[in-house]
Amino acid sequence: MALSSQAQRNSRIPRLLRASIDAFRQPDLRSKLLFTFAMLVVFRFLAHVPMPNVNQTLLKQAFASNSLLNFLNFFSGGGLRRLSVAAMGVYPYITAQIVVQLVTPIFPRLKALTQEGEQGQQKLQQYTAWMTVPMAAIQGYAQLQILQRLGGISGVGLTGSEALPTVAMISSMVGVTMFLVWLGQLIDERGIGNGVSVIIFAGIIANLPSVLSAVFNGSGFGGAVLLVGVSLALVVAIVIFNEAQRRVPVQYARSLFRGGRMYRQSGSSYVPLRVNSAGMIPLLFAFTIMTLPQFAAQYFLGSPTAWVRDVAHAMDFAFNVRGVIYQASVFTLTVAFTFFYTMVIYQQQNLAENLQKQGGFIPGIRPGRPTNEYILRVLTRITWAGALFLGLVAVVPFLATRWVANVPALTISSTGFLIVVGVVIDTMKQLEAQLLMRTYEGFIR
Repeated sequence: MALSSQAQRNSRIPRLLRASIDAFRQPDLRSKLLFTFAMLVVFRFLAHVPMPNVNQTLLKQAFASNSLLNFLNFFSGGGLRRLSVAAMGVYPYITAQIVVQLVTPIFPRLKALTQEGEQGQQKLQQYTAWMTVPMAAIQGYAQLQILQRLGGISGVGLTGSEALPTVAMISSMVGVTMFLVWLGQLIDERGIGNGVSVIIFAGIIANLPSVLSAVFNGSGFGGAVLLVGVSLALVVAIVIFNEAQRRVPVQYARSLFRGGRMYRQSGSSYVPLRVNSAGMIPLLFAFTIMTLPQFAAQYFLGSPTAWVRDVAHAMDFAFNVRGVIYQASVFTLTVAFTFFYTMVIYQQQNLAENLQKQGGFIPGIRPGRPTNEYILRVLTRITWAGALFLGLVAVVPFLATRWVANVPALTISSTGFLIVVGVVIDTMKQLEAQLLMRTYEGFIR
């Protein structure tokens, strides 16, 4: 009875919490968790170190009336709102990763690196780090220009007396971005979880108090209840679709040599095709592209030419995050990019070719090209579910914003939900795998 009641109490504890408690009982895992937490403390400290000569009052007024700035602030983990040295977070590195992944099938040299194992992956990571530097510099200068156009800061430019302070600010932002990427790599080596994803996760979680405060101040208790309800529904849906997969059965024929004779053995397995293979990448693509019209509009709102100002005002109104055009465009782009990115990943995996090399085949399907066509057909069908799901996830926060006034942060929370849920699931799996490995080590002893 005592064991039964103890098992019932343990079953009520959430898996992540239970895994964390068990991990703290292991000295080596405890050190990994504490190291990860220490790196996140360093990241949050940098996010609160502001640039010099920045008027925080003007900066706050600029953010209060502009949804584009709130969007960019979300991706920085809150660092852009106070224009800290960590105003860009690690997102230039994420952008570089996406670019490298997309161009890999185009360049034979990069494609060859993907087949060279760990050494090839390290080389690709090196190329990604090199590409991050110019991307971070361009993104940093663009953000400073937007803030200057909206009256948040002044003295930004690459000519005259403005050049040296501007270069110093951009250099600081780029340097801290690369430092955060290095922290992420340290977490990969000595901590728990995917380092860069964990840093993004920490930035999103740090923004939750301000989001809840904005909801409560803008719409009261009812708005806060609605936010919690929508959030819980999104979390449940994301977990279901992230873990959903279609298992394609595979048979393996093996040859064994025993007693001077050759025997044929067969084994069965499956190829897991995920419903949402693209993860959060389509949302990042869609939101990034949809910021371009807003960025252009914000840049030309102060133009001395009348017709340019009129066009900029029209674009700013048409592509407002609360507008139907913006929301419909985000949904369409998310669905399209889901298919595009899923096909890119599938082409890089070479599933049919690898199955044939390993002696595997799908029952009733010939190896080679027919297997490739069959897998592609199945993947296309299940991707429709994943694409429509991501499109709805992207739009649901916009709909909630229509019901809850004065909460611009809700318009960008869909990507945040995907990141948070994905990081939590990945960290939980890593903790459980580490604990299981140590349990088996105990059995061996």
